[in-house]
Amino acid sequence: MAQAIPNILVVEDDRETRTLIAKYLRNNACNVTTAGDGREMVRAMTDRRVDLLILDVMLPGEDGLTLCRKVRAESQTPIIMLTARGEDVDRILGLEMGADDYLAKPFNPRELLARINAVLRRQAAGRTASATEGATALSFAGWRIDFRMRELRNPEGARVAMTSAEFDLLRTFCERPGRVLSRDSLLDLTQGRNAGSFERSIDVLVSRIRRKIEPDPQEATVIKTVRSGGYMFTPKVEIASAAGT
Repeated sequence: MAQAIPNILVVEDDRETRTLIAKYLRNNACNVTTAGDGREMVRAMTDRRVDLLILDVMLPGEDGLTLCRKVRAESQTPIIMLTARGEDVDRILGLEMGADDYLAKPFNPRELLARINAVLRRQAAGRTASATEGATALSFAGWRIDFRMRELRNPEGARVAMTSAEFDLLRTFCERPGRVLSRDSLLDLTQGRNAGSFERSIDVLVSRIRRKIEPDPQEATVIKTVRSGGYMFTPKVEIASAAGT
């Protein structure tokens, strides 16, 4: 779970289901507000900050897909859709409306909590600013990465060949040093949810980058593997001078 206790809004017309979800999330360090339809949802989102919206598809009045589209047009509040229909077409439609994730009923509350945590981590990784935000070139451990030229140079000043995917991933690490980044969040930050990629592709790219920048790729110290977490970029990162380093 994120460091701050998240405010979750559960929009579900079935009272029993709504109560069960709210009770489980409150028992797992979440602040929870509930709503039975779109009108109650709008009032709740007007009255308080909502960090994540759990939205049922089958609702009286405006359905969940319509509400999802309206919320997404006005804010980036993360949305997890719930539905009794688990067909791929419904899942895809929900994602196209702007949902961040989709869970078919019946579901295990632990899975819902895991998906909430994953969505919140991805959002935090994507929006957290750093001291180097807006820089066109950064340096770390003698290396220089130039975003405009899309090139990497080693401490001796020699250009190091990189594929576009390798460069984008290294840039993502350099812009977020000292933070644990999950494979899921790295996919979102570098390739997007609709890229048709898999978590394994991140591991392959990390391995390739390590061979180029690590003193010893077998004992990685620049891009560390965090068990059950993902990866962390460990060097101090600074804005590079215009003339390079």
